[in-house]
Amino acid sequence: MNIIDSHVHYWDPKKLRYAWLEHIPALHRAFLTDHVPQAVNRARIDGIVFVQADCAAEQSLAEVKFVTALAKKDARVRGIVAFAPLEDAKDLRAHLNALKKNPLVKGVRRLIQDQALGFCLTPNFIAGVQSLAEYDFTFDLCIRHWQLPDAIQLVRACPQVHFVLDHCGKPDIKNRLLRPWRTHILELASLPNVHCKVSGLVTEADTENWTRRNLQPYIKHVIKAFGSNRVMFGSDAPVAYLAATYERWIETLQLATNDLTRGAKEKLWHANAKNFYRL
Repeated sequence: MNIIDSHVHYWDPKKLRYAWLEHIPALHRAFLTDHVPQAVNRARIDGIVFVQADCAAEQSLAEVKFVTALAKKDARVRGIVAFAPLEDAKDLRAHLNALKKNPLVKGVRRLIQDQALGFCLTPNFIAGVQSLAEYDFTFDLCIRHWQLPDAIQLVRACPQVHFVLDHCGKPDIKNRLLRPWRTHILELASLPNVHCKVSGLVTEADTENWTRRNLQPYIKHVIKAFGSNRVMFGSDAPVAYLAATYERWIETLQLATNDLTRGAKEKLWHANAKNFYRL
């Protein structure tokens, strides 16, 4: 089986500043392309999508340049999801024009997860997301479970943009909460321009004591809600290493999806990411 990992981060704190890493000693070092293995559990990792790692905003174009250089050394890096200041009506167009010059850039992510409710529903933010359609850029929705109603409104306001929900909307797995996350996921999945990354779940669980059984209800629900054509594998490496090795996460998802057809597995692990990001 060939795998495309739709959600990987690289960084080097000696080159760019990542303020959030300064509080996580285990991650506050360089993670370059060698942290993702070539093969795992009889599967070959033959494609990677880099997702912006929240460096200082003024260094975001430098981050794209940094990853583009890494891609020249590791051909598996086939796409970039870059930062863009979507709420900044003054500077956004110049930023998007600069991104469009790089053929590796396939989409944009502006983190919402640490913002107050309503942040992504301001007129400037909505207009910024709407403008992504003109550039043929996708949008990665990185939110926490309690922000799902805002995400649903944002998607409804931007029907021409293709969205992907990062990390299944970050459900509260540690406390085993399924409601109202489960209902909100069904509502979001009813919108045809939204995909979902089955990623990032291990760090939403009890990072030291999680089991496959803890994650399974969440994995099963998003796959059923979005269907086999709109889910894709992601590792969220190296952040996921706080709770699991790369190999353990792949094994966990393989076991949780054993009942899928061969065609559905191919879509989850490879085809959907390839098509969504136009790799």
